[in-house]
Amino acid sequence: MAVLCDDCWNRAANDLAADEGATAAPRPDPDPEDTAWIEPAPCRECGAEVRVFPTNYDRWIVLATVELPAKDVLPRFRWRLVHGQDGSVAVRVRGIEPALGDPVVPDHRMLCPAEEASARP
Repeated sequence: MAVLCDDCWNRAANDLAADEGATAAPRPDPDPEDTAWIEPAPCRECGAEVRVFPTNYDRWIVLATVELPAKDVLPRFRWRLVHGQDGSVAVRVRGIEPALGDPVVPDHRMLCPAEEASARP
């Protein structure tokens, strides 16, 4: 297994994030004394509720709040959540295609009307 220096790791992770759309800013660390419910953050563009998750390469991604069948989500927008002791981590679905009915969490960019409008010529 290759070991990268910090500069090389950051460059590789940033390139991967740019390719996958993982550009969200990390959530601020919650105050351990604050026990209030944390509401999902709204999308800055359309106002819809979104969830921000860390990726498996230490960057952050904005995901939709619902799971959809893989057949309804374009391959480049398919993510899964892996749950562990420290919380959930978003992992891009790659390599093995999921079955058409398998649930995936779409990248919010696929569902955002503001993103769709900006992509039109």
